[in-house]
Amino acid sequence: MNARTIDLIDIGVNLTHDSFDRDRDEVLARAANAGVRRMIVTGTTVAASRQALELARQRGSRIRATAGVHPHHASEVDAAAREALGELVREPEVVAVGECGLDYFRDFSPRDAQRDAFAAQLDLAAGTDKPVFLHQRDAHDDFVAILRDRIDTLAGGVAHCFTGGPDEMQEYLAMGLHIGITGWICDERRGRALQAAVRDLPLDRVLLETDAPYLVPRDLPIKPRGRRNEPAFLRHVLDATARCMNRDPAELAAAATANTERLFGLPV
Repeated sequence: MNARTIDLIDIGVNLTHDSFDRDRDEVLARAANAGVRRMIVTGTTVAASRQALELARQRGSRIRATAGVHPHHASEVDAAAREALGELVREPEVVAVGECGLDYFRDFSPRDAQRDAFAAQLDLAAGTDKPVFLHQRDAHDDFVAILRDRIDTLAGGVAHCFTGGPDEMQEYLAMGLHIGITGWICDERRGRALQAAVRDLPLDRVLLETDAPYLVPRDLPIKPRGRRNEPAFLRHVLDATARCMNRDPAELAAAATANTERLFGLPV
């Protein structure tokens, strides 16, 4: 299977990150040559969400954006931020609300502020027909409790950069979520629980992402300069995920692309 025979969508790439400022066009070209012709740029703050939207407007249908505030920045979610997010999510190039959720691993924002910001963004999403782009790390119980109260009001969502094991995955699937797989699955040390989980991941719930410039696949044969991940490496994530799921890579690529188009309302 070569790049011309696949059509991959990277559902989570931080393309506004300053590490891409010097060669963003080249990064996009390498991605296209690897079969990654479309991507969704993640909004992590109000400012980053605006930048993601602007990038989507500049690049046409190849790029779409999310609008949200990452739990690291939850302390910034005041009335003005909520109003700004409300305006952003109405834009047609914005296809999801988030990145939002809880992160108790870093605790860069107080946990009560994280919970409030998460609930506020879920409530915002409930007033749209757009899914949620979710983040959870070391906060599963609180995350599920907040999400479960609102899941019936939402237009679906994805557990972005899922790194958990079978039990967590099954709980998310039961709520109707999709599962976003990154290069974490390529890590022979930290990725074992994820590798075990995806054996039972339904083909109609899998999405693929790089989370670039973060999470460069640990087993890449040639390490990128500066350890910067980029969308072109999504093919490597595809192959690793296909092995764990016991699926043909072409079959998995087609399914992940169809799932992405359906969840985010992208043109086929």
